[in-house]
Amino acid sequence: MTNMRMTEQDLGVRENKIEARGVDVFYADTHAIKAVDVDILDNTVTSFIGPSGCGKSTFLRCLNRMNDTIPICRVTGDIRMDGNDIYDRSIDPVQLRARVGMVFQKPNPFPKSIYDNVAYGPRIHGLVRDKAELDEVVEKSLRKASIWEEAKDRLDQPGTGLSGGQQQRLCIARAIATAPEVLLMDEPCSALDPIATAKIEELIDDLRTSFSVVIVTHSMQQAARVSQKTAFFHLGNLVEYGDTQKIFTNPEDQRTQDYITGRFG
Repeated sequence: MTNMRMTEQDLGVRENKIEARGVDVFYADTHAIKAVDVDILDNTVTSFIGPSGCGKSTFLRCLNRMNDTIPICRVTGDIRMDGNDIYDRSIDPVQLRARVGMVFQKPNPFPKSIYDNVAYGPRIHGLVRDKAELDEVVEKSLRKASIWEEAKDRLDQPGTGLSGGQQQRLCIARAIATAPEVLLMDEPCSALDPIATAKIEELIDDLRTSFSVVIVTHSMQQAARVSQKTAFFHLGNLVEYGDTQKIFTNPEDQRTQDYITGRFG
């Protein structure tokens, strides 16, 4: 049994972290997501691509129940993480969001110090016993988000005083401070310049050793650079899902081909 597991790892076989089956999303009478089936693999970057308004971000928000905060939104179907139904009544959405962290399009640090931005999650979820443990979590998270060297001498200064790219890395540090298993990123580079974007992309590649990462991006070049799996959405449908290289070089669906070659979108 051990040998088989080693062989699977050698071959790059990953286990499913999240499994979605027959997922539909409605905003009042609008049918936004239609019967989506997809597996999100562990320790893998999965990118969601497609034209504006195709449902990428809506589906992403299903994975940590952010759509629960929208009164007119209704989600049906089955989404399981490690085999457990995340929409089961016994699941606390707040606890779920500690396990499934999220980074938004626009950097949104809290109006607090750099230290308190990162310490916020571990504090409210009771993940640390004392100040020494909290210090360790803050440093570890800032290091993982590749911003420790820039922030270590100004931990008591406001997070809002950082540059845009630094703020986004601070938000990533904040998201990973609760030790999530999955990290969702909704166009994390769209507000950043090319240099800051390159740093975030490098960081995403590092993060997949610790997390399952799902990124929504409008940039097909970015999807090709950072992800191993790609899902193409169009008009609320998941048109195609597979290895990133195959999606970009030999897609099975004509709509994928048309989008990638710039015929629409």
